Amino acid sequence: MTRSYTIRTFGCQMNVHDSERLAGQLEEAGYVAAAEGESADVVVLNTCAVRENADNKLYGNLGHLRARKNDKPDMQIAVGGCLAQKDRGDIVKRAPWVDVVFGTHNIGSLPTLLERARHNAEAEVEILEALETFPSTLPARRDSAYSGWVSISVGCNNTCTFCIVPSLRGKERDRRPGEVLAEVEALVAEGVLEVTLLGQNVNSYGVEFGDRHAFGKLLRSCGSVEGLERVRFTSPHPAAFTDDVIDAMAETPNVCHQLHMPLQSGSDRILKAMRRSYRSERFLSILDKVRAAMPDAAITTDIIVGFPGETEEDFEQTLEVVRQARFSSAFTFQYSKRPGTPAAELEGQLPKEVVQERYDRLVALQDEISWEENRKQVGKRVELLVATGEGRKDAETQRMSGRARDGRLVHFTPTGAAVDTAVRPGDIVETTVTYAAPHHLVADGDLLSHRRTRAGDNAEAGQRPKTDGVSLGLPSFGKPAEPVAATSTGCGL
Repeated sequence: MTRSYTIRTFGCQMNVHDSERLAGQLEEAGYVAAAEGESADVVVLNTCAVRENADNKLYGNLGHLRARKNDKPDMQIAVGGCLAQKDRGDIVKRAPWVDVVFGTHNIGSLPTLLERARHNAEAEVEILEALETFPSTLPARRDSAYSGWVSISVGCNNTCTFCIVPSLRGKERDRRPGEVLAEVEALVAEGVLEVTLLGQNVNSYGVEFGDRHAFGKLLRSCGSVEGLERVRFTSPHPAAFTDDVIDAMAETPNVCHQLHMPLQSGSDRILKAMRRSYRSERFLSILDKVRAAMPDAAITTDIIVGFPGETEEDFEQTLEVVRQARFSSAFTFQYSKRPGTPAAELEGQLPKEVVQERYDRLVALQDEISWEENRKQVGKRVELLVATGEGRKDAETQRMSGRARDGRLVHFTPTGAAVDTAVRPGDIVETTVTYAAPHHLVADGDLLSHRRTRAGDNAEAGQRPKTDGVSLGLPSFGKPAEPVAATSTGCGL
């Protein structure tokens, strides 16, 4: 009998992409995705360990699943990801109804572990200390018909004192350029219009094979992939961000003028305590260079409030950098103490009420700046890749939503003489911005143009790309040989 599965993903884009790989393996092993509302035979929790409440989320979910498993004893529960790598066998001790625990280095083991747990009628815990199989060599069941993640590296060589990721994902491992480009071409062959290059530190790409300009070259090579309309990447590190990457962004037409550049703090003293190997002046100089080369660039960031020892003066310095940087938006976090990180042992852990008050001030300032920057977009013509599920109120407002090339979210009215039959997710439209809010734009006039795409056809048919793993070991840049592009297996229902 065919068994169904569902995957719940917590955390960052890396985890989302890992979940696509987990889904691809399960389907290759004969599982099928559970229908919405269906009680799945296998539930996979792909966890994150970055935030303080990660443990609460995991064990809260496991508590809810316990009752379901009591009613359905054949159901299997698997826990993977960073929290599984960290907690290991403790998960089964705290939640003995869990069947499988696997780590970040062996996501390719899931089908085997599920089968072994069924056969042995006991929990299987397998945590490796080093990468077993590069995730991109595994099949993937993609979440989107029009946009795809492409991992260029895993792990991180930085030692930021607040971050637990390097200890859970290991040292940086880079894919060869030919492998990355082969996967990009496989996605485009399936109708995908946009790819996002992923890495814990994408701009240090090439360190493993000794080419410090490899990331800029990779961006330029993506520009030669026919049919690829948009290229994004996340996340770079300011210390390793070089001018050749800025030039590649500015000179490669399909690379979007969007940059996510994590600041973390505007205080040089706190940056040093964080082991962030740049200072605020260096950070702002990068932004100046980006805007000189691409005046329309939208720049976003990450900021941590309340790092141990942060004084009011330190925080004011962060606010001042935010004022100068003019970010289009920011992901702001209250510092959370993570056992196993150097920062957890630092003196000067701040009271919750102090951190909350500073956080509120930062959010208010950034919202004001975001709104001012968004108001500058009113009256501008924008090209949108129509998205699914981006607008929570779209149904009641009769709007759809899409992302502009600079990453801004735009809610638009899908009307006018330019509309060809109907607008679908995955189609490309052009419209004029009529209203700005701090976190989105609105375009309520008739569309100026509408281009139906193969991605839109696939989205309308409920089809998503399913790609085989790519592992070629090619050290060079440029278009892959023809057999490489044939790594896709077609859209799977």
